Amino acid sequence: MSTGTGPAARWARYVALGDSMTEGLWDLDPAAPDVPRGWADLLAQRLAERHDGPLEYANLAVRGRLLGEIVAEQLPAALQLRPDLVSLVGGGNDLLRPGADPDALAARLEAAVVRVRATGADVLLATGMDARDSPVIRATRPRVAVFNAHVWTIARRHGGHVLDVWGMRSLRDWRMWAQDRIHLSTEGHERVAQGALVALGLGAETERWDDPLEPLPPAARAERLRGDLAWARSYAGPWVGRRLRRRSSGDARRPKRPQLEVVRLREDPLSR
Repeated sequence: MSTGTGPAARWARYVALGDSMTEGLWDLDPAAPDVPRGWADLLAQRLAERHDGPLEYANLAVRGRLLGEIVAEQLPAALQLRPDLVSLVGGGNDLLRPGADPDALAARLEAAVVRVRATGADVLLATGMDARDSPVIRATRPRVAVFNAHVWTIARRHGGHVLDVWGMRSLRDWRMWAQDRIHLSTEGHERVAQGALVALGLGAETERWDDPLEPLPPAARAERLRGDLAWARSYAGPWVGRRLRRRSSGDARRPKRPQLEVVRLREDPLSR
């Protein structure tokens, strides 16, 4: 029996595909601190609580993956699991690269959506984040916006759902982001999971799920500069170095949850 609040979830097999965002980088499960958690794991938990019966869940996402790699490597494995819900979130790593073509990326995404929908499964897509407040990543904003327009069109054409990350007001606060300023923090992942529930027509667990946090006092210019320099040394520099060497943080990594497993309810005394 469903134990969650709000409309019941009809899906019994959910498979998540994508890159570091869906893998859950920087969000650690207190019960398993060596394994990233993330919004998709949180969504699976909420779906399980609203589903009448067990929910099986797999997460094939791997950090650093480009959209072509997601489609070529993860999609066939996902379809073998015969899911009735697939979240397909990718393209962010592609769009960070100079010269990325959002129209070509969208064509590849649409072809993947067609393959999923042909099985009868539902598809959850996501828009890219609006990076206008980032002094570096905001250079990608025009091509991310074009890609996002395609995402909405693809969803309309094929009956998909869209997690509107671009439109989330709460994510404009840097406290929703990890120290690397590229990946979500634990609170950010929780907000995105709530947005996914909304996208699926199930409704968030609270009406204030996307409310911004109380603003902090403005930081002094010198403090901001010190923070930017520390970020450049610790994160931006190594990231650029990997790109120049054509390496990825996800090289040789395997999916954290490659097979369907039943999601245990939070109220279950046997849950971890």
